[in-house]
Amino acid sequence: MKELTRAEEQVMQILWRLGKGYINDFLECFPLPKPAYNTVSTIVRILEKKGFIDHEADGKSYIYFPIVSKSDYTKHSMGQLLNGYFSNSYKQLVSFFAHDEELTINELEEMKRLIDKQIENKLRQND
Repeated sequence: MKELTRAEEQVMQILWRLGKGYINDFLECFPLPKPAYNTVSTIVRILEKKGFIDHEADGKSYIYFPIVSKSDYTKHSMGQLLNGYFSNSYKQLVSFFAHDEELTINELEEMKRLIDKQIENKLRQND
């Protein structure tokens, strides 16, 4: 899977949220100052070439929809992050966040609850 630029990812986030839409629909979702119509249209064409979105004709317009799910892209991006920064080690990733001084006790406890729940699920699956 190809990587997305920040602008491409911003358009994909909008499209994932909308499910499908026209260029004008995307423009409405951008914060001020909004990019030009042609800028968004160019990014959409690039995303089509990269295989992230497709379109259907609707009269003289096109309606665009994602063909790569947010979940699949997230999984890919996290894999890249894990490999590039944490030597492909989930332990190093978790350790990084556990030592982050900006995390609150509540956030750390929630992370622990999520991990404990996954451990329970895996143990049940192995029974």
